[in-house]
Amino acid sequence: MIQFGTGGWRAVIGDGFTRVNIQRVAAALGRRMRRESARELCIGYDRRFLSREAAIWFSEAVAAEGVKVDFVNLSAPTPQIMYTVKSWNLPYGAAVTASHNPAVYNGIKLFTRGGRDAAQAVTDAIQAAANALSEEEIRTIPFGQGLSEGRIVYVDPRDAYLDSIMEKIDTRAIRRRRPRVVLDPMYGVSLTGLLTILYSSRCDVDVINDRHDAFFGRHLPAPNPETLADLQKAVLEHNADIGIATDGDADRLGVIDERGRYVSANEILVLLYYYLLKYKGWRGAAVRNVATTHLLDRVAARFGEKCVEVPVGFKHISAGMQACDALIGGESSGGLTVRGHIFGKDGLYAASLLVEMLCVTGEPLSRLIQDIFDTFGELHVAERDWPLTPERRDEIHRRVFENRALPAFDLPIQRVSYADGCKVYFDGAWIIVRFSGTEPRVRIFAEHDTPERAEALVGRMAEFLGLDTER
Repeated sequence: MIQFGTGGWRAVIGDGFTRVNIQRVAAALGRRMRRESARELCIGYDRRFLSREAAIWFSEAVAAEGVKVDFVNLSAPTPQIMYTVKSWNLPYGAAVTASHNPAVYNGIKLFTRGGRDAAQAVTDAIQAAANALSEEEIRTIPFGQGLSEGRIVYVDPRDAYLDSIMEKIDTRAIRRRRPRVVLDPMYGVSLTGLLTILYSSRCDVDVINDRHDAFFGRHLPAPNPETLADLQKAVLEHNADIGIATDGDADRLGVIDERGRYVSANEILVLLYYYLLKYKGWRGAAVRNVATTHLLDRVAARFGEKCVEVPVGFKHISAGMQACDALIGGESSGGLTVRGHIFGKDGLYAASLLVEMLCVTGEPLSRLIQDIFDTFGELHVAERDWPLTPERRDEIHRRVFENRALPAFDLPIQRVSYADGCKVYFDGAWIIVRFSGTEPRVRIFAEHDTPERAEALVGRMAEFLGLDTER
């Protein structure tokens, strides 16, 4: 069955991710668009195995429903597709990608007007309609015929997207400093865009892991401490100011500082919010999900702003940002956006803004992070995840979400929320357990004033749930 999660529909290639299921989703969307008199969409794809073919199959079914397809004919970052939907005022868009999932996965992300992730009500309706379609009910036209008839057209919106980023970045400050940057696109789609931005700003750039490899170098295409060892070495070898990695479809990023230390996504989000408030003089709230650092709340409070907590899934961050005209929104998995750009994660924009921050402040990244801790106090997030069988998932669900059992903590509990997972709030700390919306896994996040105390909270919950704490 086709099932949309927090990051679109994702499935194992050849199992759930098949031509028939791809065209079921496309046909369901096409028929929805026809009912809404919405006649055009943009589709792009990343470098994963079968991504281009899947985009073609998707286009054949959508075009057969009377929808004009703007087909981005080169692999492209997901945020580029979102920007195109926004700037062209299109009713819908799609990207063939499984983002940071393992190489055996692929998937489809859907976007709606304004260039935002499709709301759950939209994906729920498309999911139901797609699953109700038999193969015989799917109409298609050959891709070549669609091209010759003008029902499918090749487009290249890359320049407009990159120009929109460069217009928002202080390239003069970057040119004065000329920082040295190491890029790790993780075999994904960010390289051309980031090189264009950084070279135009006169940065010195070294690149690793840039070839096309559908197996992502046999690593998970997610920028985390376990996958960025090559980038850490390269930063030190080249005496670089910063190392930047992006995930498979370039909507998330990971960072290595000048000392070769991994900078967490939580630290990146806090740094950029503080930079926008203090150095650029911008104002506005921050929006974060339930598994993201509360250090953001402290920064917001210092500047008389608020921090809004929403469920996991960037569509919730987008909605929260729009509701309160927030300045920044982000999540602990490495995705963020800033007001005035797109209502979606953008690793290229975030990376460009980080380089600007280094050049405007004139401080090394490690010093900027320490300044945050010195000013607002230290908070550290620990996180772990475990694969789940359906039986173990049901067991944990009954125990935590039906019986609402909790372990005995050493801290007094202030409150417990079940709005998205089970989140326990303490004074100056918290812990959450929730099921992944993209994979069959359970995740535990905790935050405390030291890494050791955060890890201890995670371990206490894992032990309580009978999860392997030796992993």
